[in-house]
Amino acid sequence: MVVIKITVYGAEIKCASCIHLPSAYETKEWLEAAIKRKFPEMAIDIHYCDIENPVTKEEHSFSDKIEEEEYFYPLVVLNGEVVAEGNPKLATIFKKIEEISL
Repeated sequence: MVVIKITVYGAEIKCASCIHLPSAYETKEWLEAAIKRKFPEMAIDIHYCDIENPVTKEEHSFSDKIEEEEYFYPLVVLNGEVVAEGNPKLATIFKKIEEISL
């Protein structure tokens, strides 16, 4: 069985361009509900990382890139690959999950 790890990166304070969008944590919760509804049989671990408090080496790397404005948050990383940033689209994320699960 393929295990998929999704990490949503963000911060408590919304970025200036994201003021009318949900927070990164709310985005994580929304993604988690939608993904589990679409792929109930799959092992998908969805995790939130506050860019002010990264834990793992990967979290530090992506958090630094967000701080350096290489990426916007919320940033969605699936198995180490960036799949969405800013305002993530479900169709893009679903397609990537389907590609991995084949």
